[in-house]
Order: sequence, then C-alpha cells, then structure tokens
Amino acid sequence: MRAYILRRLLLMIPTLFLLSILVFFTVRLIPGDIVMAMQAQSISEGAVDRALIEQKLGLDVPVYVQYARWLGLLPWQGEYQGIFQGSLGSSWWRRLPVTTLLGQSWPITFELGLMSIIVAQLIALPIGIYSAMRQDKPGDYAARSFAVFCIAVPSFWLGTMVILLPSLWWGYMPSITFIPFLSDPLENIKMFIVPAIVSGMALSGIEMRMTRTMMLEVLRQDYIRTAWSKGLKERAVIVKHALKNALIPVVTVLGIQIPVLIGGTVIIETLFQLSGMGRLLVNAANNRDLPLISGITMVFAAALVVINLLVDLTYGFLDPRVRFN
Repeated sequence: MRAYILRRLLLMIPTLFLLSILVFFTVRLIPGDIVMAMQAQSISEGAVDRALIEQKLGLDVPVYVQYARWLGLLPWQGEYQGIFQGSLGSSWWRRLPVTTLLGQSWPITFELGLMSIIVAQLIALPIGIYSAMRQDKPGDYAARSFAVFCIAVPSFWLGTMVILLPSLWWGYMPSITFIPFLSDPLENIKMFIVPAIVSGMALSGIEMRMTRTMMLEVLRQDYIRTAWSKGLKERAVIVKHALKNALIPVVTVLGIQIPVLIGGTVIIETLFQLSGMGRLLVNAANNRDLPLISGITMVFAAALVVINLLVDLTYGFLDPRVRFN
C-alpha cells in the first residue's frame, strides 16, 4: 500500500501542474477590465496612469510570462510572489497574500463541508437501508419519494425558502456573525446546522437510491441467506454482513459528489452570509481579482485530488479483497 500511495502522491504533481495551466488561463477569460475598475475607484484622488497600474499588477507582460511569474519560475521585483516561493500571489484589491485570506476562510468552508457530509450520511444510510428492507411497501415508497425530492429540489431554492419563510412567519433570521467553535461550540453548531442540512439534503438523494439498490443486491446473495437460516437477528444480518459490502459503490458516489459539495458551498455560503472560501470566490469574481480566484480554485482542485485518494484507500478497508498494486 505504501508504494501505491507514493505513486498516487507523485501523480498529483503533473495533475496539479496541468490544472494550474487550465485555471490560470481560464480565469483570464472572465469579462471585465480590472485596470479600468481601479482607475474608477481612484478617480477622486486624481487621474491614475493605466500603464502604471498594469506594471504594478504585472499585466504589462505577455500572459505566459505572467504564468511563469505566478509559478515563481521567473524573478519579479513586484510585491507578489509565486507558488514555488510558498505563495499563491496577492489579492489585487485587498493587498493581502492569498494564503492569508484562505487561512481566514478555509475553517468555515471545511466545517460546513464536514457537517454537510455527516448530515448526508445520517439521512441517506438509514433511509436507504430501511427502504431496501421494506421493498415495495408504503415505507419504501415514502423513502423513494423523499430521495427524488432531495435530488430534484435545488439547494439554492431550498436554502432561500429556509431563510425566507421563517422570517415571514415567525420573524426569525439565522445568525450571520461567525462564532469560532472553540469560543462557543454550541452557538457555532447552531450557526452551521441549518446550512449543513440544506447542503446535506442535496447530497443525500443519490446516496439513498444507491444504498437501497446495493442493499437489495447484497441481500439476495447466498451468504446472506445462510445468515438468515442460522437464525440471526435482522440487525446483525444488516450491520455485520450486508452493509459493509453494500457501501463500496456508495463510497464511490460520495467521492463523485464532493465536487458538487464544493460547488454548493459557494451558493450556501452566499445565502447564509458565511465568510468561507465559496463566498470569498464569489467576491473575487465580482471584483475580477484574478490571483485570488486562481488561488482558491487551485486549493479546491488540490483538495479534490487528495479526497479521491482517500476514497480509493477506503475501498481496501471495506473490502479486504481489494489489493493496491
């Protein structure tokens, strides 16, 4: 397994390099002129020379030179550093290193994502198992209808209704002031639980369907019939014999849904006014802050690569027959 993990880690290097090319050149297709925006903002202070701003931002050279500077392959005497120098550049508007801004926002996104995954599993696994055990009965039909509802209803609409309806009916609005977990764990969880449920429901629909399908397939296997014939209780048959084998495709689906979760954090954080990486990305896009957009996107890409590796390693835990060569 060590050799497999080492190969996967080495494979991350060319993967992230190709992603960096794609990210850097794609974000420069965003419409709008950052120099004109800065000139408009500084008009009260007098005219600002366009060439001076471009030189300060590093936009006075061809785009491939800008990319080399972003990586740190070419020296630049400006105020921004490259990736190989331990930096993702600096925000054009905030005049702060991208790593500093990410350090302030990533705990919020991480906590929201982790709670969303936990909520999704707490919804999907029990309902999916129950639906399989009560196939073609009223409980099964209700569970399948709920799964379809979670798949069909967009998270942004559900989040909007969760904010709008309580405020109209009861005058309640969720807290928008971030409270660190170490400062007040209870208030922190109360702040995140509603957006986590909204985000988790969007993930749970497909997992419910997959859990039900795989449980039905596993329950028809010979070793499950043998377990029933030995007189084992339903809970023992499900937990000890069927569930572990049924979870392998479910874990695959979870790994595929992680990009959906990351994309969803952009919407959920904006709706619930959470100052995480998703909201930071939206603000950076609105301001055409290209170094900040590139830095956030690269961090998301690196996280996805690591998560895919963890998902692959989980297969070996769930199924001892899996060997990593």
